[in-house]
Amino acid sequence: MKQRLVLFLLLLGFSYQTYAFDAVGHRIISEIAYDNLKCGTRKKVDKLLGKRGIIYTSVWADNVRSDSAYAYSYNWHFQNLKDGMTKTELQYLLDNPKSEGEYLFFALDSLTQCLKKDKNNPEALKFIVHFVADLFQPMHLGRLSDLGGNRVIISWFGRDIRLHQLWDTQMLEGQKFSYSEYSRYIQDKFAKQKKALKKQPLLDAIWETYLLRNKIYAYDYTNLRAYSYMYEFNDDMDGQLICAGLQLANLLNEIF
Repeated sequence: MKQRLVLFLLLLGFSYQTYAFDAVGHRIISEIAYDNLKCGTRKKVDKLLGKRGIIYTSVWADNVRSDSAYAYSYNWHFQNLKDGMTKTELQYLLDNPKSEGEYLFFALDSLTQCLKKDKNNPEALKFIVHFVADLFQPMHLGRLSDLGGNRVIISWFGRDIRLHQLWDTQMLEGQKFSYSEYSRYIQDKFAKQKKALKKQPLLDAIWETYLLRNKIYAYDYTNLRAYSYMYEFNDDMDGQLICAGLQLANLLNEIF
């Protein structure tokens, strides 16, 4: 019994290191996407995953990492990026998604091609729904040297957490919304910008995520005040969520 408890705690700690956004974040993004699907697209994804299934299965790709049969997908959740990149260099990685190995860019590219060829592939769809969200969690485009902020320890409301965890979970929890409340709040908040955001090229959206990643890394965490940090970055977080949802909707509308 004691050994099982120790194993559970170890796995719990591991999950904090690797999961992108938390279940709430993934569901927010998926609901925004669902609300912006064309009627025909919505019917097709509902047929594959059940009504509103892209929301309810949005964390499936995280859950299956405990299954050795899906060990191959571990590196698909992130893309380590170098400091000081140019937009042209980022474009090259997107155009050549396997140039640095089989990571997030590779996964999205290959799974998108897979789903285009076989539109009745629920597993490919579930992966895509999850990985588009991962793409807009800035620490999933983090540095290799600190494993996307997992080796950066900060003090948050009196306890030590990883920087990666802050952007996975704590920033979202600070809003005290359910995923459906948060989704509606964000869509109302960005209603005037929605048309422009839907037209934003994917490269530009990822570039803005990379710039936010740089801003996060540049912050002085030595005397971190949590409320000040949330005040400075909450709009950035909300922007990532709406952008991820609309980009996911764009991709699924294109595929189907």
